[in-house]
Amino acid sequence: MKVFLIGFMGSGKTSIGKKLAHFLKYDFIDLDKLIEVKTEMSIAEYFVKYGEEAFRKLEREVLQNTVYPEKIIVATGGGMPCYFDNMDWMNKNGITAYLSLPSKTLANRLENSKTERPLIQGLKGDELVEFVTRKLAEREVFYNKAKFSISAADLTAEKFTGYLNSTG
Repeated sequence: MKVFLIGFMGSGKTSIGKKLAHFLKYDFIDLDKLIEVKTEMSIAEYFVKYGEEAFRKLEREVLQNTVYPEKIIVATGGGMPCYFDNMDWMNKNGITAYLSLPSKTLANRLENSKTERPLIQGLKGDELVEFVTRKLAEREVFYNKAKFSISAADLTAEKFTGYLNSTG
């Protein structure tokens, strides 16, 4: 089974994905990391050099042209489901799971994260919460197309597996 984890940046797609893959004895791919390997630069550097539009096209190409093993957990970028036909493609080619969290929780995680994220560069406190709230409202239209939605708060591989098993 191919499982695509979607959700806002900071929702835990990579950390939960790694734990889930280990628990299920599946492979794991973080598409942002794969893009960094392919481009030999960080996502932030790619954004600066080529812009968001070029990044979104590259992201789609990597998502749809990667050959995935049958048993794989794929962590996607936070914006990936919102562009082109990415969400439809993931739903057609696997099971999609939206890892959801409230805006304030996401903003807190992002503010304390060591990962460089181009879209929130320089934002802190209330400014960051407002940005996350606005962006999350825009993106949830796409996120809600996932096969299932699960709160990422206190999520474990065991709990997640229960959701996967309920999908048939």
